[in-house]
Amino acid sequence: MATSEVQTVNATADKMRLALAGALVIAALVAYYMLAGKGSLAQWGGLLVGLVAAIVIFFTSELGRQLIAFGREAVREVKKVVWPERKEAMQITAYVFAFVVVMALFLWLTDKTLEWVFYDLILGWKK
Repeated sequence: MATSEVQTVNATADKMRLALAGALVIAALVAYYMLAGKGSLAQWGGLLVGLVAAIVIFFTSELGRQLIAFGREAVREVKKVVWPERKEAMQITAYVFAFVVVMALFLWLTDKTLEWVFYDLILGWKK
């Protein structure tokens, strides 16, 4: 039971951190519009200070730590990727372009054939 109480406290604390981060984002936006008469430096400064504070608080929460861990894992996985050489990448790109051209011609011919069959032969609506 003690473990679930600790998790509840942590979950509540995390919810409070996320709520505080959201409130800081809203406060930063309000400050931006409220400081419009004070000059653009004060206006942008208020916005940036509020957003940076919100980001710092967000990253201290469990969700923020999970996001950081996910980013680290993603970078680690990208480093494992074997990227193709330039020649191979150019060949693959050429194949894709050729396939797109062939498919475009096929679809255009299919469309024109169906148009001719339906409008000219079946319905008799000659252009």
